Amino acid sequence: MAYDDSGVLALLEELADLLEDSKPVLGRSNLRQVDISAAFELIDEINQLFPQEFNQARQIVRQRDEIIGVAQDEAARMKEDARNQAMTIASQQEIVRTAQLQADEIMADAREMERQTRSGAEEYADQVFGHIQNSLEQLMTNVIRCRKRLNGDNYDGR
Repeated sequence: MAYDDSGVLALLEELADLLEDSKPVLGRSNLRQVDISAAFELIDEINQLFPQEFNQARQIVRQRDEIIGVAQDEAARMKEDARNQAMTIASQQEIVRTAQLQADEIMADAREMERQTRSGAEEYADQVFGHIQNSLEQLMTNVIRCRKRLNGDNYDGR
């Protein structure tokens, strides 16, 4: 199954439907006959989605670090280029002053780009982890609900 934002939630809903649609055990309304292979298949699919989400978060952090590194390298290169140009024409004070201002602007722009990139990557990572947290919470809620049904509403969550 391909990953999408509702993948885990859809699978949890399928698992809940499987449990709800299962037939009661003869004479025991709190017990159900469940197609165990179908249940395990859904659980396997859920387990496959979580590593994808964690890997995506790690990839975002790596990409963010690479972008920051490239921006810092580029800013350092540009600043060094500006300094070298200023040295070759040191006799012209206005050019030296202009080059330093440009280098400072480039550094400020690079810092702002780094800040924005970091902020965007952290926001995205937070969204991914929020999605994971919501999925886990819904999974727990469904498991507790299903266990309550299976145990005749005597399940206390422990």
